[in-house]
Amino acid sequence: MAERTSAGLLSMMLEPTPAVAMTLPAEVREKLAELELELSEGDITQKGYEKKRSKLLAPYIPQIQGVDPSLQIDNRIQASSQVVLPVSKHNKSRAGNARDERFRSDLHTEAVQAALAKYKERKMPMPSKRRSVLVQSSVEACTPPDTSSASEDEGSLRRQGRLATSTPYQGHSHPAVEHWFNRVIQGSSTSSSASSTSSHPGGRSVTNSATHAALNANATATALADLMAHTQLDNHSAPPDVTGLSERSSIHLERPQVGSVRGISRSYNHHASMMETADVQQPDPNQPRPEGQQMSPLEGEPLGVVTNWPPSLPAALQRWGTTHPKSPCLTALDNAGKPVYTLTYGKLWTRSQKLAYTLLNKLSSRNEPLLMPGDRVALVFPNNDPVMFMVAFYGCLLAELVPVPIEVPLTRKDAGSQQIGFLLGSCGVTLALTTDACQKGLPKAQTGEVVTFKGWPRLLWFVTDGKHVVKPPKDWHPPVREASNDIAYIEYKTSKEGSTMGITVSHSTMLAHCQALTQACGYTEGETITNVLDFKREAGLWHGVLTSVMNRMHVISIPYSLMKVNPLSWIQKVHMYKARVAVVKSRDMHWSLLAQRDQRDISLSSLRMLIVADGANPWSISSCDAFLNVFQARGLRPEVICPCACSSEAMTVAIRRPPEMGVPPPGKAVLSMSGLSHGVIRVDTEEKLSVLTVQDVGQVMPGAVVCVVRVEGTPFLCQTDEVGEICVSSGSSGLAYYGLPGMTKNIFETIPVKPSGVSIGDRPFTRTSLLGFVGPDNLVFVVGKIDGLMVVSGRRHNADDVVATALAVEPMKFVYRGRIAVFSVLVLHDERIIVVAEQRPDASEEDSFQWMSRVLQAIDSIHQVGVYCLALVPANNLPKAPLGGIHISETKQRFLEGALHPCNVLMCPHTCVTNLPKPRQKQPEVGPASMIVGNLVAGKRIAQACGRDLGQLEDNDQARKFLYIQDVLQWRAQATPDHPLFLVLNSKGTVASTASCLQLHKRAERVAAALMGRLNTGDHVALVYPPGIDLIATFYGCLYAGCVPVTVRPPHPQNLATTLPTVKMIVEVSKSVCILTTQAIMKLLKSKEATAAVDIKSWPTVMDTDDLPRKKCPQTYKPPTPEMLAYLDFSVSTTGILAGVKMSHSATSALCRSIKLQCELYPSRQIAICLDPYCGLGLALWCLCSVYSGHQSILVPPLELESNASLWLSAVSQYKVRVTFCSYSVMEMCTKGLGSQTEALRLRNVNLSCVRTCMVVAEERPRITLTQSFSKIFKDLGLSPRAVSTTFGCRVNIAICLQPNRLGKLAEQGTSGPDPTTVYVDMRALRHDRVRLVERGSPHSLPLMESGKILPGVKVVIANTETKGPLGDSHLGEIWVSSPHNATGYYTVYGEEALHADHFNTKLSFGDTQTIWARTGYLGFLRRTDLTDASGERHDALYVVGSLDETLELRGMRYHPIDIETSVIRSHKSIAECAVFTWTNLLVVVVELEGSEQEALDLVALVTNVVLEEHYLIVGVVVVVDPGVIPINSRGEKQRMHLRDGFLADQLDPIYVAYNM
Repeated sequence: MAERTSAGLLSMMLEPTPAVAMTLPAEVREKLAELELELSEGDITQKGYEKKRSKLLAPYIPQIQGVDPSLQIDNRIQASSQVVLPVSKHNKSRAGNARDERFRSDLHTEAVQAALAKYKERKMPMPSKRRSVLVQSSVEACTPPDTSSASEDEGSLRRQGRLATSTPYQGHSHPAVEHWFNRVIQGSSTSSSASSTSSHPGGRSVTNSATHAALNANATATALADLMAHTQLDNHSAPPDVTGLSERSSIHLERPQVGSVRGISRSYNHHASMMETADVQQPDPNQPRPEGQQMSPLEGEPLGVVTNWPPSLPAALQRWGTTHPKSPCLTALDNAGKPVYTLTYGKLWTRSQKLAYTLLNKLSSRNEPLLMPGDRVALVFPNNDPVMFMVAFYGCLLAELVPVPIEVPLTRKDAGSQQIGFLLGSCGVTLALTTDACQKGLPKAQTGEVVTFKGWPRLLWFVTDGKHVVKPPKDWHPPVREASNDIAYIEYKTSKEGSTMGITVSHSTMLAHCQALTQACGYTEGETITNVLDFKREAGLWHGVLTSVMNRMHVISIPYSLMKVNPLSWIQKVHMYKARVAVVKSRDMHWSLLAQRDQRDISLSSLRMLIVADGANPWSISSCDAFLNVFQARGLRPEVICPCACSSEAMTVAIRRPPEMGVPPPGKAVLSMSGLSHGVIRVDTEEKLSVLTVQDVGQVMPGAVVCVVRVEGTPFLCQTDEVGEICVSSGSSGLAYYGLPGMTKNIFETIPVKPSGVSIGDRPFTRTSLLGFVGPDNLVFVVGKIDGLMVVSGRRHNADDVVATALAVEPMKFVYRGRIAVFSVLVLHDERIIVVAEQRPDASEEDSFQWMSRVLQAIDSIHQVGVYCLALVPANNLPKAPLGGIHISETKQRFLEGALHPCNVLMCPHTCVTNLPKPRQKQPEVGPASMIVGNLVAGKRIAQACGRDLGQLEDNDQARKFLYIQDVLQWRAQATPDHPLFLVLNSKGTVASTASCLQLHKRAERVAAALMGRLNTGDHVALVYPPGIDLIATFYGCLYAGCVPVTVRPPHPQNLATTLPTVKMIVEVSKSVCILTTQAIMKLLKSKEATAAVDIKSWPTVMDTDDLPRKKCPQTYKPPTPEMLAYLDFSVSTTGILAGVKMSHSATSALCRSIKLQCELYPSRQIAICLDPYCGLGLALWCLCSVYSGHQSILVPPLELESNASLWLSAVSQYKVRVTFCSYSVMEMCTKGLGSQTEALRLRNVNLSCVRTCMVVAEERPRITLTQSFSKIFKDLGLSPRAVSTTFGCRVNIAICLQPNRLGKLAEQGTSGPDPTTVYVDMRALRHDRVRLVERGSPHSLPLMESGKILPGVKVVIANTETKGPLGDSHLGEIWVSSPHNATGYYTVYGEEALHADHFNTKLSFGDTQTIWARTGYLGFLRRTDLTDASGERHDALYVVGSLDETLELRGMRYHPIDIETSVIRSHKSIAECAVFTWTNLLVVVVELEGSEQEALDLVALVTNVVLEEHYLIVGVVVVVDPGVIPINSRGEKQRMHLRDGFLADQLDPIYVAYNM
């Protein structure tokens, strides 16, 4: 028993209870503190820490056992299971020293640690990163310290801050406090619930006797100041500290599957009936619902009328300026804390008058006064010059101008400064007031004037220093009127989205607010108040500039820059000036805690009110308690801590009254976080990990009425146990958003409604954007802000709470100064949580990754919500808000634009995204016969189409009488020997070589003569030539000799390692017995470099044909039958398979005849070809068609375009070519390379108006965006928008469609063929193998362009891939083709007969079962259009969707890679190219990055988002690589399978690989 208890106690003693603490000697406590510090600094392992710690505590265990352990534990449980909300007024036990365990400030850290303990085993794959991305220069080195006070950057503290970390604790401190410190030093910054002692009368803690926490004051303070300054989030400052969640049970709550129906727009559901609908999760029937009564509006005490209250603020100033001119009004301090200047009421009055007179009378433009009463004026004053600001503010009021105080813009690119510009523009501001020093510091244009900032209106800058203002004449008096409803000033506010609004405050509102504050705070004349807040807006302005003047108070203004250097300064000033009131934020209390050791003589006994302006923040409770713990010994009374809740719109919402007012004692609530996420208040009794402790923010303001309404939709009043938005109706809240009537109506004129639908009265309420409820004793509680609200699957989470949890995971090791931003983005109809933190420069990759995975687990465990993306950015990289905090909206903007440049990213879409559509279930197949019947019933015809009938086409085709193409060449050599057939251009655009019919015949004869003695008929010969006449001549030479030519692309001299093996493979697979080539290539094949790539000894005979003897072959070979093999066509398919097809002589002739008829080719024609001559249609156009039809071909080798991009188009223009062929890669080279040079080309007389048809040769879906941009760019050079069209061929038939545009004889009659049509199909239907036509621009629409007109003699049918039955019109299926020029089969080493049979002679299972079809392996559909062709028939358009082998089967649906890739390329400007494939069941996306490597990690989230949004798929791996890594074949098609092999073999040398969890 004893052993077990001691072990249990050891673990409980991580935070020794007060009783235990008393029994430990001071030096042991100090050693424990040092151990904690070592652990937090990472100087000691967890194991070592535990070992040393138990050793230290061992001697005291027996003493501790003296306290009955069962009692201790029971106490804790009782204390924490009591319902904490109702605080009884007569609760005597409060005065005792027993502290409620559940309010301890460090509980959140424990909760987080407990949550993490459960996850220890889970391992995640680490992302891999190229070294260069890791090398980031130390941020310290490259960020110059920015000392200007307005930017409030912490630069000045850096050096001291570095020392702090190595300073051990000295002296002794009370354990409870010391532990609190350890946490803070570890930087567990921000808390989402916590408390250490009750901060109300009688809550005196044991700590008052031992409050000297021994910290090395200076160093630690500055280290912390660093940390704090950056914990501020946007403009809600968030002091570091930890969330108090009790550490007990580590039961992991199953995440309730609560679905939000909100997320899904109606339009989405309505046409998604047949599609995948995003899975709408049904609300959990067990989720907590509000059960309380209807709340009734809560009224504050009446606003008392005091006889001598001034009728307006200017009147108050006039009164004090004349009756008490020597009375101090404002004392300004410098950065050393010395008073620089004290402004008296007399001075304020006279200086404001001077300024008012000058503004109204001495500024003029074109003899008109520049300003009229009521005009808006910008006040641009730095945060360390309150005096000048106050004079300017009152000067404007006296002149009846409207001051608009804003931040000092430091650079043109300040975060949010553009939005301030919009505000100034919409307020019609033309003049800005500033100080001399500030004006000198602003960026200047060349003229010496202040630059116009981005988005700002043109401003005149006026310096308000003494020498620029004039003394008014004796008879001039400013108009001091009674407070009216005219606008007094405009306060700016930044919304969640980052837009800036101006809130207008009238004179009467301003006065009423001052009166309400005076009454609530019990202000009296002549009191001294210290103000640490920004005096330009919110509480700093209300207390320190307005209310203070009404009551002739003396304000000690403490600039932020002084707080950074000396966090204790405000406390010293309270002591020195015996201030009665201090206005601070939680952060300021924290800072001072760390620096207070040496200041023994400080006393806070003069304070009657310590106003905590951000008391509504969830973490302020722990700051208040910890501060009280330490300073109670210095005269701070617990009851003077007065948290308040403020909102820009409603001004002060509620404030805890000072003790002399006799108000009920403060309250605390320990709420269930799960309850809060459902918007209900449940006092947590079960001691879960996830609780939120909040303190009240006091009572409603005098004269105000408060109610709580539902956040969304109609403003129904909430029930008493429901969280809603707090609304205020009073004479002292803002009036409107300037110039935004619509938003004003929503926010400032809300009429709350009872559940019956009846409004509660006609007085309008102002929404405060604070979320909360009214507790017992009419105390107001705030649990969050609308700005930080994230609704995920219908549950609400607060950004601040999530920050707190993230910070409780050992932050000091990783998070730079506690800077973390949390926000949500909308992806796939739901909000997704993003966490961004600044990483310390010295954090290692591995550590950071561990930290990130622990943060994810902690948030998952405590908030029961998944984090979608966690990103770490280098220190100092997040955009800053005016007072050094993180500018959230700007951070979010950068995240969405891919401009955040993180150095580490972890995405967890798999766990977060729970609303994906259900995977598609395959239905039992319908038989083909019933499909036909179904189609007939539906009135759909069978999807079948054919080109013109060859038999009926009469033409004087001389070549028809020859069975073999080689005979045609011999005939042409006799009939028209000098007729030019070929003309090859080099990169300079000059003619490299030509060939007439006779020359070609002669050269072919020489080759044949060389072959005849050596080879047998039927031998296969590999032709390895660069594009040119040699290739064509040797092709015919082989035919003359009875050999079978195999054209092979030569290896690339600079890239033998990858290109030579392909050559070797084709030579081997095609069983070539001989290689014909040039001398240069022959050397290359046998070179030393080649040996590294292939075994050069195994080459067959290699012959060079450069210098063949002029021999005539005895006779040419005549094949016995046209069905014999003419040539082999080898090509690498997009799936990376090398496939050779056999072309017979009859197929060759039929192909040439079909192309001749379709394109109307005659000997008088010239066509330009910019294609590779090695396979497919390129080979046919280079080697066969000119010989058959007799037209002249201008040959432009695509390789030459790399050195001269305009070569092809210049040739087309020079030779006035009407028909030209190119590939997509050529088109891309022209678009990218010449896009900006069209003007230069025009000057070189390039004119493309001659082009009737430009056909892109492809074996894929037409690339519509590329063809459109090509047409658009070259329209300026005369290219007709209708000229560009596409073709389609594949392995089984290299020319199925060609789209010539109105050519030749028929062009005049316009009958050759209709224009290619484009249709828009629903991409989601396509995934289910259905075609649904939609309007252009409708969501999920995908444009498809028809692939061209079907060639004469070609028949096409669309068949079901599984049943092989014919499909109806507009159904997606496999394209089958039947034509005389189909290839006769695959030629492979093994001669796989089954494969061959299936692909080349297949019959339909139903319908026309006689015709023999070849399967193309491509999915597509036919659609009968309204256009007619030459024969008057209606035109059938064939649409190719994609290769069947390439499709990805995911979640039961069929995806085409190109669709996903198109989305990805669109997602960021730096993505040059993209390819996707699957690996196991993960989708892998490879993107080529065209920017700097710093952008690599930006792409991860954007790629994941876009694929989720548009395709409902979760990306498993994102690989970022250099440009050019994705392999592409000669036609410009991506080789995704090669890429996949490279990825699996780890050969891509990626910049970054992210594994999405």
